[in-house]
Amino acid sequence: MEKLIQFKELGLSESTLKALDKKGFEEPSPIQKMTIPILLKGGQDVIGQAQTGTGKTAAFGLPLIEKLEPSKDKKVQALVLAPTRELAVQVAEEINSLKGKKKLKVLPVYGGQSIEQQIRQLKTGIDIIVGTPGRIMDHLDRKTMKINEISYFILDEADEMLNMGFVEDIESILKKTPDEKQMLFFSATMPNEIMKIAKKYMKSPEVLSVKKDQLTTNLTEQIYFEVSNSDKFEALCRIIDIEEFFYGIIFCRTKLSVDEVALKLGERGYLAEALHGDISQYQRERILKKFKTKNINILVATDVAARGIDVTELTHVINYALPQDPESYVHRIGRTGRAGKEGTAITFVTPEEYRKLLFIKKVAKTEIRKENLPGIYDIINKKKSQIKKDIECIMNENSFDKFSELANEILKDKNPVDVIASLIKYSFEDDLNEKNYNEIKESKFDINKKGKTRLFVALGKIDGMNPKKLVDFIEKESGVLKDNIRDSKIFDKFSFITVPFEEAEVIIETFKKGKKGKRPLIEKAKEGKK
Repeated sequence: MEKLIQFKELGLSESTLKALDKKGFEEPSPIQKMTIPILLKGGQDVIGQAQTGTGKTAAFGLPLIEKLEPSKDKKVQALVLAPTRELAVQVAEEINSLKGKKKLKVLPVYGGQSIEQQIRQLKTGIDIIVGTPGRIMDHLDRKTMKINEISYFILDEADEMLNMGFVEDIESILKKTPDEKQMLFFSATMPNEIMKIAKKYMKSPEVLSVKKDQLTTNLTEQIYFEVSNSDKFEALCRIIDIEEFFYGIIFCRTKLSVDEVALKLGERGYLAEALHGDISQYQRERILKKFKTKNINILVATDVAARGIDVTELTHVINYALPQDPESYVHRIGRTGRAGKEGTAITFVTPEEYRKLLFIKKVAKTEIRKENLPGIYDIINKKKSQIKKDIECIMNENSFDKFSELANEILKDKNPVDVIASLIKYSFEDDLNEKNYNEIKESKFDINKKGKTRLFVALGKIDGMNPKKLVDFIEKESGVLKDNIRDSKIFDKFSFITVPFEEAEVIIETFKKGKKGKRPLIEKAKEGKK
């Protein structure tokens, strides 16, 4: 428990320190150092700005565990809102794993699970509810949940809530809560809409901001492969096979994809396990123990399920599917290149996703270089090399004495080369047979990567635009330097600009949610309208 001195200094009790020790925590993260003392003190509302994966759940979960006692009248004491089912489950499991022997009841409440089952559990009395806005609203409408006496209201991943259109639901839920409560908003970014809600419902909140981690690490090599969806799994196997020792996390976007990829890897003989929101806490801990001790060397996971995994020796992170945003990409690849170890981040990109890749490169300010996948004969030659190395290792260890008698019998009156060749065929015929490998078709990106693109902008003179104002506006919003924005033509109701292809993709991605009437704010100009 000596390692937990810093946690003790934050004001946490011995019982909580024991729970942290059991979980393998060593020192608090920056957001935990800032948040825990304030929440323990009570009364002060808090806005915490920190990236995903920085220990936010423990930052609010530990104070809740410390401050709350099991309710005697079955009343809800704390409500945590999360944007997705998976995150709600993850947060609830994390709080449960940290509470030690304290008898607090924690329940994840989300759509997709039987509402009748949730009602039965709610009737038993729940202290901390972790839920998605939609399902919480369902319960409030049915009057199967009461939050009018809660002491704590926590909004996790507030900016993601905004992106998913939950702002109205959040306000409706907040109106059902008491005026006197402690509130905490966590968000990676602080858009105006979130700040408006904070101003309306919070009382002089203290804003805590953790400096963003360096976006990439010098020890992480970043490459991408152009592949079609149908060839992704074959490409994955080749990447694993070409390595002398592969120890990594494969990120998929959905639980179904995680299960599918893990199952197919297992069927091919790889040591892989799946990790996602439907995995119980017991299973999760068992799988992570196997992974950390290298009894398995491949973990297939969703972003949310991979949170809290601290492994310093990963050789690879593979984005089987592109992440939703640049921040998620940065967080994923940051798992390699830790503790002075070199690591490789590999991303599979389909032709349809190339625009998104460019956006990630631009926002994350990182270079992701294109490579060609290993060919069939590259894999076979690698396996031949490994067979030779393994045999030499056994010979150097002199660990073959009990087989010498049988070897002499086999070699009697035979050509040694023929005998060795026969043994290699007996043991490795499938591995070294090129017919057992599927071809991967070259994926063509039908994009003119070096050209320029003409963009239509649904803003013109009536919107107060002139060439300078338009260029300044686009630079400010997208980060594309004004030097790249040329040939601006401003008309009464719309405008045109010309930009290099990559910058065009970044601008379109930035403004994709902006509308003027029914038309996108910025889009590629149609032929004949340039």
